[in-house]
Amino acid sequence: MKDQQIYDYLKNFLTEERLSKIEHFAPESSDFILPVIEDIYQFRNAAAIVRSVEACGFHKVVALQEENNFEPNLRVTKGADTWVEVERLPRNMESFQNIKDRGYKMVAVSLEKNAKFIPEYEITEPIALVFGTEMQGVTEEILDFADETLAIPMYGFTRSFNVSVAASICMYELKQKLIKSNLDYKLNEKKLLQMKIRWAVNSIKSGQQILEKYLRENF
Repeated sequence: MKDQQIYDYLKNFLTEERLSKIEHFAPESSDFILPVIEDIYQFRNAAAIVRSVEACGFHKVVALQEENNFEPNLRVTKGADTWVEVERLPRNMESFQNIKDRGYKMVAVSLEKNAKFIPEYEITEPIALVFGTEMQGVTEEILDFADETLAIPMYGFTRSFNVSVAASICMYELKQKLIKSNLDYKLNEKKLLQMKIRWAVNSIKSGQQILEKYLRENF
């Protein structure tokens, strides 16, 4: 009830066009696949990943940071950063366990550890899809921690795609599998409303200040 009141209030600050877009695209959003990015250092890669995630209707990324901050290039995201929530966590085993404790199967994108190829892969439960760094790929400790590994078939001498390309392929292919499945993969009513609030805030000039003022005065 509280979230609905907040969203109804914020709608007053949205243009008709923006509100229409939010209502149109929100129902297809899902957190059934959670992209987890391991210490990406090239901001163009970070941006391309965010853009692909949004285009496939997955509106959250977990960025694990150690030596590098996850800072997408806004010129490359083409506005996708308005819609995608980036949760930044330290790159350590506690963070991976935290994600797993949320109910996700940990799946590392790598050819190692008897990987399953994505065309034959079957989704049966929510998965956290872990992408490694540009140079090293997924680290050994994460490969050991992961429940499964998933790989993209390669047909040439090159043994891997750029991480942002790999993310695009994986997110798109997995979305197609979800669409064709009988899984209840979309956001529940509570999560959907909270996402709409976040989108509305990000769409309004001084949106965060407007929200905080409303919360102070009404709750």
